[in-house]
Amino acid sequence: MNLIAVVVSMLLFLSSFVLFAYAYAVPEGWQALTFFIGIMAVTLSLAIPFHILGHRERN
Repeated sequence: MNLIAVVVSMLLFLSSFVLFAYAYAVPEGWQALTFFIGIMAVTLSLAIPFHILGHRERN
């Protein structure tokens, strides 16, 4: 189960770079939302190992 969480975290982290790059290429109305989703992807990719995996290893 830890391997799945690590893979999901890495995919979220790497996809956030794609979202940051596309934020400047999408139409003007969608730029802020695309960039914000990229920030949320980074946040979630870091929250998984810090909070979820940290609690699972203690038990």
